[in-house]
Amino acid sequence: MFGQQPPGSLSERPGSSYDQHMEETFVTYTIAEPCVDIKDKACIEECPVDCIYEGARMLYIHPDECVDCGACEPVCPVEAIYYEDDVPEQWAQYTQINADFFAELGSPGGAAKVGMTENDPQVVKDLPPQGEGD
Repeated sequence: MFGQQPPGSLSERPGSSYDQHMEETFVTYTIAEPCVDIKDKACIEECPVDCIYEGARMLYIHPDECVDCGACEPVCPVEAIYYEDDVPEQWAQYTQINADFFAELGSPGGAAKVGMTENDPQVVKDLPPQGEGD
C-alpha cells in the first residue's frame, strides 16, 4: 500500500514530495481530507489519551500517542477518520500526511499542551478551501 499513489493524488501535484518519501508509517487511525476546513472536534472530546492535535486547516492523530481505542472514528460527523487498513485509496496519502504533521512537533505528550498550531504540511496548506461554501 505504501509508496503507491492513485492517479490524481496529492503526490502528483506540483511541489509535492509524497511520492518520493513514502515510508512505512505505523499509524492506527488516520484523519483524511474530509476534515480539512471543518475541524468539528468531536473526536478530540472523545479521545481518552489527548492524541488528536489541531492544525490550522485540519486535525491530526499522533501515531505514537494513539492507543487504537477507536473512540474518535464513530463521532466524526464528516467520516474523516479511518482505521489504517480502511483508509480509502483516494486518501491513502493522509497516513503519511498525519505522520508528517509531527515531524517538527515531535511527541509533546498531549494536544492540550500544544493548542492549535500552524504546522499543517505544505500539501494541506495548498489545498483549495473545503467544506461549506466551497
